Amino acid sequence: MVAEAVVRTVRHRRLLPLLGPAFVAAIAYVDPGNVAANLTAGSRYGYLLVWVLVLANTVAVLVQYQSAKLGLVTDRTLPELIGQRLNRPARLAFWVQAEVVAAATDLAEVIGGAIALYLLFRTPLLTGGVIVGAVSMLMLLVQTRYGQRSFESVIMALLGVIAIGFVAGVVVRPPDAGSVVSGLVPRFAGTGSVLLASSMLGATVMPHAIYVHSALVRDRFSGRDRADGHVHLLRATRWDVIGALGLAGLVNIAMLLLAASSLQGVHGTDTIEGAHAAVITALGPTVGLVFAIGLLASGLASTSVGAYAGATIMQGLVHRQVPMLVRRVITIIPALVVLGLGVDPTWALVVSQVVLSFGIPFALVPLLRLTSDRRLMGVAVNSAAMRWTMTLVVALVAALNLGLVYLTLAGG
Repeated sequence: MVAEAVVRTVRHRRLLPLLGPAFVAAIAYVDPGNVAANLTAGSRYGYLLVWVLVLANTVAVLVQYQSAKLGLVTDRTLPELIGQRLNRPARLAFWVQAEVVAAATDLAEVIGGAIALYLLFRTPLLTGGVIVGAVSMLMLLVQTRYGQRSFESVIMALLGVIAIGFVAGVVVRPPDAGSVVSGLVPRFAGTGSVLLASSMLGATVMPHAIYVHSALVRDRFSGRDRADGHVHLLRATRWDVIGALGLAGLVNIAMLLLAASSLQGVHGTDTIEGAHAAVITALGPTVGLVFAIGLLASGLASTSVGAYAGATIMQGLVHRQVPMLVRRVITIIPALVVLGLGVDPTWALVVSQVVLSFGIPFALVPLLRLTSDRRLMGVAVNSAAMRWTMTLVVALVAALNLGLVYLTLAGG
């Protein structure tokens, strides 16, 4: 018994230093787009769409592990492998759609951070967007100057702040257990609920996170780590993904439950500002402050990870390496334009997540094909069960998007 305990302790000590990449990727799953989609879903439809988050997070765990496995085994990123298999016109077309997805992601992250600064300090939204962009540049400098592990540490600390910020309200006022269970039954309530379900899916299964996780793993593990063999690294990666995405899923569900239990039926709670005001009224100023701090941490962390993802996409598909700080300056412009035009920021966040949901199949289909290629993956190739599971995931995502288009056109 003592010997077994010692062996377990040694194994854990060997695994712990290898954790981190999935926690960076997980930031994409708790960005301001998630906040907008989940709060809107809970305030409008109560517990109706809890099942969407549970399903989406389960899919996210599966997909992110596949991406990490691909980067670990091949020592190449998903965009690189896709680019190698396409002719130039197809590669450029694929790059354009991936960049549109990345732009939608960046829009959500910058706007969310700007809203948080407005809630905390009444900073004008446009000014807040500039501040978020500037701080994200400083965070990218950490990665450039001090290495990926330091960057991971900063991101993981922010993830902890995010978790506290959005779980606090549910702890203060727990939701009704029976209602939560009823929300696990898959169903919709018209076009609006399908739009939000698509938005929640796009916000939870993030295309840019699928692309970037392969790069995070490739860049993270040194030759010394790889000397231990893929089996050990794959085991560490599996625990990394389960822990990181499990935490992100808990935060997402907490957002929806908070809105469903405390904000449903309250006027204006389908916007982040209205939800924040309602949280203060229902749960007190302390919870409201923690909520706003969590939103700010979400915006700052996710915009840095988004810039990392965008650089990975560009380098892999068009073989151009633009410095991340330069890219950060360029990609922040659309978000600043939206803020400057006075577009409803919460609705812009929700729509950006719908755009993301349409980009998911473009990331999932190549990921499925590549991780099922025995010549590429060797002994780590997907099993028959995994291939069928991933095929079902792709089919479900496509069906949800097609259903959204049909119901919208039919006016249902």
